[in-house]
Amino acid sequence: METTRKAPYSVYNDGTGPYAMFTCESCGRDYRAQPVLVEEVKETIAKSAFGGFLRNIPIVGDAAANQVDSDRYRNTLTNDELEKAWAEVKVNFAECQSCRRIVCIPDFDMASGFCKEDSPRSEELQARDAEQAGAAAASFVSGIANAFGIPDAMKAAAAQQAAGVAPGAAAAAVPGAAPAAACASCGGALAAGAKFCANCGTPVPTKAFCTGCGKELAPGAKFCANCGQPAGG
Repeated sequence: METTRKAPYSVYNDGTGPYAMFTCESCGRDYRAQPVLVEEVKETIAKSAFGGFLRNIPIVGDAAANQVDSDRYRNTLTNDELEKAWAEVKVNFAECQSCRRIVCIPDFDMASGFCKEDSPRSEELQARDAEQAGAAAASFVSGIANAFGIPDAMKAAAAQQAAGVAPGAAAAAVPGAAPAAACASCGGALAAGAKFCANCGTPVPTKAFCTGCGKELAPGAKFCANCGQPAGG
């Protein structure tokens, strides 16, 4: 929406000519206009080249150089220069019909013509902004989680829980390795050489081996399933 005045401004110079910085009266966000030096050098070259045509081309260089020297460190703007600067950035501003402040577009409710603070929809706008901020934060967290593979780990844990497997039971599994022993009571993974289950405390049965062939005997077996040797022989 058209404004009746300019936003508050300050003039700066970084060594490339003076420029205006216009500030939102609501959030303090700054909008910078183009340094004057750049535009004036363009205009000087254009005017000199047009007026003198080809025979005055060397003068163009002198005129541009003189213009650069005079404007490079200037810290003021003429009225015309300020008007040009405001014309560049005013598209980023609107004037509130209630408080008459010149605010930037992110702080303005275009539907009502008021700044967000004075808008009849202020509560609705605040709720919407909060929702958008929350969605942005959730998206950021989700991106970090995906980068570290957290969702896949959570899905695996949920699948284990649904199958009745104790958390961590499958964690010790290594591709190509023998499956880890599981507790007969709770199903939790048993560490190698453990005498008790770390999850429920159930004693781990002692393994028996055949004295003839050395193969492990099944619990309660009276004969070796591999060579037939009596378990107690």
